[in-house]
Amino acid sequence: MNHRPIPLLLLLSLLAACAPEPAPAPPETTPERSYVNPRTPDDGDVLPFSGGVMVGDTFYVSGNLGLGPDQTVPDTPQEEARNVLTNVQATLEAAGLTMDDLVMVQVYSSDVADYAAFNEVYRTFFTTEFPARAYLGSGTLLYNARFEVLGIAVKR
Repeated sequence: MNHRPIPLLLLLSLLAACAPEPAPAPPETTPERSYVNPRTPDDGDVLPFSGGVMVGDTFYVSGNLGLGPDQTVPDTPQEEARNVLTNVQATLEAAGLTMDDLVMVQVYSSDVADYAAFNEVYRTFFTTEFPARAYLGSGTLLYNARFEVLGIAVKR
């Protein structure tokens, strides 16, 4: 019996012909999005951001300030902290979530000396574990606010 080596290219062609066809790739899907207080470029002079965006099971809360009803900074850091956290809470509730659904919070503070005052109020807004959090000194905030808070939530 005479054995001749099979040329590599021929061998690869034969193997490729015998290989099962790959499974079709699943169709690419983009998770649905829903918005709280949605805004678009057609809205004119309103601020160019939505209050929050739900993508899949994750909700992204835009930055919130704690200004009073007349758009002024409250007299005390505690009062402003309560306002800003109430605004975050209202945005979450509009999406069917609670403060306890937050998994990450970022607090921007124009004066880190207000850290204890902020925490005093912050603790009262949660009934379970606190989310991960950053408290960042930021310099001047819009409208001379003391705090701006944003977050990411996932329904429990």
